[in-house]
Amino acid sequence: MQDQKTPRRSNRDRSEDTRARLISAARKLFSEKGYGDTGTPEIVKEAEVTRGALYHHFTDKSELFRAVALQESRDVAQAINQNSVHESEPVRALVSGAQAYFTAMTKPGRARILLLEGPAVLGPDGMAEIDRETGSASLYKGLEWAARSANRPDLPLGELTTLLSAGFDRAALEIAMGGESTGYIRAFESLLQSLFPAQK
Repeated sequence: MQDQKTPRRSNRDRSEDTRARLISAARKLFSEKGYGDTGTPEIVKEAEVTRGALYHHFTDKSELFRAVALQESRDVAQAINQNSVHESEPVRALVSGAQAYFTAMTKPGRARILLLEGPAVLGPDGMAEIDRETGSASLYKGLEWAARSANRPDLPLGELTTLLSAGFDRAALEIAMGGESTGYIRAFESLLQSLFPAQK
């Protein structure tokens, strides 16, 4: 009988596993304690890797934080896209996307990482870069679709996108602290309906 052996993992697989463990450990600690109160010795202990492994993958703690924030943003963007992609009407797609955003942001620690720690650690430009990498243009595209359907070429869509994004983030913080999303969804839907009345 031929001896069955577990295939050896490649160096790439081991490297990716180590990186994932570091990001997971850092995410846990950053969300619980905050960036400033989390030290790299705690991170490597939580991840069960060496300090050398940490600095092989990340130049410093801030680069590791960026990787955490990027992963969180990707997860949020994926949730929004999955929830709105099947809608055939622009206002409904935007509302569905908003609902998905608020739900995704209730994951424990996520609002703290993306909305409080992120701007403080990476700065506005750093968070804006992450937004661009994770598909922040989806809100703009949704508004563009709604404006086209409602024949509203006069709307300043870039500025409207910025205002709505800021409002979403503020609402997400309130919801993360125990608020209800229902009122925010209703307010957003009412705003959209006034901006983009249905065409007859």
